[in-house]
Amino acid sequence: MRCSSASRQSDLLTGVAVKQLLGVILAGLLVVAAAAAPDDAEQVAGAEAAALAWLALTDSGSYAQSWDQAAGMFQGAISRESWISAVVNARQPLGKVISRKVKSALYTRSLPGAPAGEYVVIQYDTQFEQKATASEFVTPFRDKDGSWKVSGYYVK
Repeated sequence: MRCSSASRQSDLLTGVAVKQLLGVILAGLLVVAAAAAPDDAEQVAGAEAAALAWLALTDSGSYAQSWDQAAGMFQGAISRESWISAVVNARQPLGKVISRKVKSALYTRSLPGAPAGEYVVIQYDTQFEQKATASEFVTPFRDKDGSWKVSGYYVK
């Protein structure tokens, strides 16, 4: 059965990986946007830097490399090929990024449906060529080696 682009995007949003990621996103949405506590500032700064580096790969169309650079839980939730297909269907219709600004960044040690660990849920207000007002949610996770890696991404 042949699927339309809209259907493929819908498939992306109903997949197991995205269900887990939606829990992460919902947690971020339910929390009142607030500045990170001073103790969390270092974690948030590191996570934001990792998120921006990862987003640069995605923005440039280096989708396979963005999967390669993602956290192990991301890679375990969606195959490389499925990620490439999903992100092409979700991002290409939007066009290039015109601007991206952090709306909120929340450091937390737990998220619904995700293993315990260190996370930062970052919401960006993003303007694309074909969509003037969008929200991107990126969730970096502190990996075992201490580095921050993206464990979730969603654009709406």
